[in-house]
Amino acid sequence: MWMFLVLVYGIIKGLREICKKKALEKNSVTEVLLVYTFLSLIICSPQIPNAMGLTFNQYLWVALKAFVIFVAWIAGFKAIKKLPISLCGVLDLSRVLFATVLGVIVLGEKITFYKGLGLLFVSCGLLFLKFNPFEKKEKLIDAESNEPAVPHHEKKSTNSFFIFLAFLSCILNALSGLLDKILMKEMNSSQLLFWYTLFMVVYYAIYALVRRVKINRSVWKNIWVWFLAVGIIVMDKSLFIANAYPESQITVMTLIKQSSVIIAIIGGKFVFKEKNILHKTICAAIIVTGILIGIMG
Repeated sequence: MWMFLVLVYGIIKGLREICKKKALEKNSVTEVLLVYTFLSLIICSPQIPNAMGLTFNQYLWVALKAFVIFVAWIAGFKAIKKLPISLCGVLDLSRVLFATVLGVIVLGEKITFYKGLGLLFVSCGLLFLKFNPFEKKEKLIDAESNEPAVPHHEKKSTNSFFIFLAFLSCILNALSGLLDKILMKEMNSSQLLFWYTLFMVVYYAIYALVRRVKINRSVWKNIWVWFLAVGIIVMDKSLFIANAYPESQITVMTLIKQSSVIIAIIGGKFVFKEKNILHKTICAAIIVTGILIGIMG
């Protein structure tokens, strides 16, 4: 059951990547993040009666988890706005490596032969992503972006920056997954979901005030923002319940989560008409093979 719940998380995560990029076509990163986390808080508010009773230290830990996600989402949303969604989906698979290291070092999870072999496949898939034999240069900036043209000599450093943001998001999301596993040992899913969502709204509100970001009314009419809000609640509820199972392991859970890359690549091809899909599909196939091998172990 916990594997099935994580699979639900992975599928919705892939759909959310498409919704993110569509939402950012109409509104800024800060607008989308603030409004969709606020809507998420409203949606999960019926769980308030089951969310009470945490200790002061538990509130602090939930606040820390929320801050980690706060930074991760800013980095991730800025990356996905500039990079092709199919590329972001494949880059996101790198969190498998980070989550495995955290699971082994912090939780004492063991690396079996199958997990080790699976990680090898994942690593090879990520390395192959850097070398594209099908095209000399991969166009990283979305063709539909409204950003002004960047001189050729500046594109490489600009693209590298957004790839760095994508990897930073992966590292922080892996850390959040570790915190989920630890926190769900001493609280229920309603407590974690409600309070971390509330802290997220506070963080983004402060961020918007400090940056003096004007929230346009159009963001409330952006249907993709509403899809993001509903999706995150279903995702997180499934994931938190899965973490509550004593036998669940974050190394395996993180592998299963990466099923989202298939949705991301399909979305990149048919929704955003992205190019170089063959190379990314081969990379994803290598990585997904590693995921399946790791689950066997």
